[in-house]
Amino acid sequence: MELVIDKAGRIVIPKPIRDALRLDAGDVIELEQEGETLHLRPRRSGSNIRKKQGIWVYRSNSKTAPVDIVALIDQLREERIQELMK
Repeated sequence: MELVIDKAGRIVIPKPIRDALRLDAGDVIELEQEGETLHLRPRRSGSNIRKKQGIWVYRSNSKTAPVDIVALIDQLREERIQELMK
């Protein structure tokens, strides 16, 4: 696949690849240089829940995974409380 760098030094990751990797606007991509080779890797947070346009959204690693969203929110809330208590 060929990508073109624009005048501002940007490239566009094609939509099928963004969809396959579940990348959204605002996601962080790590860049590593190895000689003439560039490696791009999404930086994944430990949490599958994130705020998108002011609404908390769950992003599953599997399209078919059942989710108990209430339990997930409780777990994340407890983790944050524990982190704040340190």
